[in-house]
Amino acid sequence: MNNKNVELRQLSIGYHGKKDVKTVAKDINATIRQGELTCLLGANGVGKSTLLRTLSVFQPKLGGSILIEGREIDDYSDKQLSRLIGVVLTEKPDIKNMSVRELISLGRSPYTGFWGTCSEEDLTIVDESIAQVGVGHLSSRMVDTLSDGERQKVMIAKALAQQTPVIYLDEPTAFLDFPSKVEVLLLLRRICQEAEKTIFLSTHDLELALQIADCIWLMDAENGMSIGTPKELAQTGVLGKFIERKGISFDTNTLTIRIDKTI
Repeated sequence: MNNKNVELRQLSIGYHGKKDVKTVAKDINATIRQGELTCLLGANGVGKSTLLRTLSVFQPKLGGSILIEGREIDDYSDKQLSRLIGVVLTEKPDIKNMSVRELISLGRSPYTGFWGTCSEEDLTIVDESIAQVGVGHLSSRMVDTLSDGERQKVMIAKALAQQTPVIYLDEPTAFLDFPSKVEVLLLLRRICQEAEKTIFLSTHDLELALQIADCIWLMDAENGMSIGTPKELAQTGVLGKFIERKGISFDTNTLTIRIDKTI
């Protein structure tokens, strides 16, 4: 528990343009620990999605190192990475004529070979993932009939079926109502603790993240990356500087935001 499963060393992220390179953030030194739910916060446009895409190997890093289980990410083959990293994206999957169980079974694709045929062992893992997330009652439903909250749980089950030690999620609570947001974040925290996964997600649900996350990464264009428990970042004043402005105050004891309605 709490192993340094993912380490960033002097990481620089951004884009290679036609004529130049645009650096979004640089010199990021951080650790994502096994068994902890880590939430990435920050204003729009600060580079959260760029960081997630870089960690997920969807786009190349500009410099520095990303180590998974002590090994540089560039040294892994694509097949090895598919067994190390699971990714759940914000976009709703446009899937027709597929059942929930069939979709979750696709999480076994790194192990099923060219034809994608699931063995009895694969199907057992799929059933275990379905049970772990609590979507057994949805197994026979068609994916396109699910609500947003149900669909998000199914995508998490698919990532679990992939059996990767690391799972990245981009805005997993987007499009959900408040109870569903809470349910999904609590589910991810439980998975972290019970399955000892390394789970890292971006979110705009600031107050929920502060209540539920074990560790917060606060990404800021001017001050770089601030990392700590919600209490630590509150006590150092980092969260207050990020949140507070005219009419908005932050309570460092309760980790809640207050709005002055008289302004």
